[in-house]
Amino acid sequence: MFALAGVLFAAFASRIPDLKSQLGLSAGQLGVTLLAVSAGSLLGLPSAGWAAHHLGAARAVRMGIGCATLGLGGLGVGVDLARSQPLVMVGLFLAGLGVGVWDVGMNLEGARVEGLVGRSLMPRFHAAFSGATVASALVGSGASALRVPILVHLGAVGVLVVGVGGYALRRFLSRPAGAGGPGRPPGVGALAAWGERRTLLVGAVVFVAAVTEGTANDWLSVAMVEGHGLPAWAGVLAFATFLALMTLGRIAGPAALDRYGRVPVLRLLALLALIGALLVVTGAGALAFLGAAAWGLGASLGFPVGFSAAADDAERAPARISVVATIGYLGFLAGPPLLGFVGDRVGVLSALLAVGVLALVALALAPAVREPSRPR
Repeated sequence: MFALAGVLFAAFASRIPDLKSQLGLSAGQLGVTLLAVSAGSLLGLPSAGWAAHHLGAARAVRMGIGCATLGLGGLGVGVDLARSQPLVMVGLFLAGLGVGVWDVGMNLEGARVEGLVGRSLMPRFHAAFSGATVASALVGSGASALRVPILVHLGAVGVLVVGVGGYALRRFLSRPAGAGGPGRPPGVGALAAWGERRTLLVGAVVFVAAVTEGTANDWLSVAMVEGHGLPAWAGVLAFATFLALMTLGRIAGPAALDRYGRVPVLRLLALLALIGALLVVTGAGALAFLGAAAWGLGASLGFPVGFSAAADDAERAPARISVVATIGYLGFLAGPPLLGFVGDRVGVLSALLAVGVLALVALALAPAVREPSRPR
């Protein structure tokens, strides 16, 4: 399910230049159009906890997939047939809404599986998402080069997601005992979760991780080109280095988490992110690439570990994951644009020092994700 989410997300993202060109949008008009995705996600994420708690993770994900694929269809029709920006925005809104519900549901299911297995698995689920985005983006690049219509491309992705997703959903765990039942414990609702200190601190950890990752996604290659005078292909290679080490960290990270615990591992990774950002800003050539690698490894586990921490109490997990996801995705949405404003004044490369500051914040917040004590 995590891989399918990555496929769907990157399929749309890889065709944004074609969307802009075919609709004749300016940069500002494209920005307004893409706000529809954010609006849908920010509506879907808070409501997803309610859906997952009352309907179960599988039904929540099924609803999310249906909404997201319907949105993809609307997007394709809006671009290729109707040439309508409003219809495209409706499609993007539905896609964002569906992905928001889908995201919370699959993270809840992943956390439940992780808890029952008794070892760290969430980073590997997120690694599946990361790896699938790379593969889907490559397919999207090929589709764009071959001038495959957006409707055909996204329609094929929708069929894949519905088909494979339906197969996977039949193997989700059954609903937890008491979910949505009359004996629900107090404080399980989303509003109550917004008032819990630990949940908000875990959300802050995920927010920092999201800004750290999102900043690299949007600005690392630009900073390498504009700040170090590298050719465009070298800037992309630096970003690819970041993604590769982040994915590797998510694959290898569970062993370290199980052996040393969440807090020491996250503190070490925060230091790596700090060192990596400093090397990217102050280094040159190989040192800057080494910094991109350290930054990617340092950014690898904050996001998935935050979701695991939000789900430590299975009964309250739906509401808490919804809160943490909402806070985290605010980091993805707000962090990179804010860094862009700073970059206009001090240069993109220097603005990346903000990642170092965030790494220090992560060091301070790490105890919030500590595992609950368990009997030997």
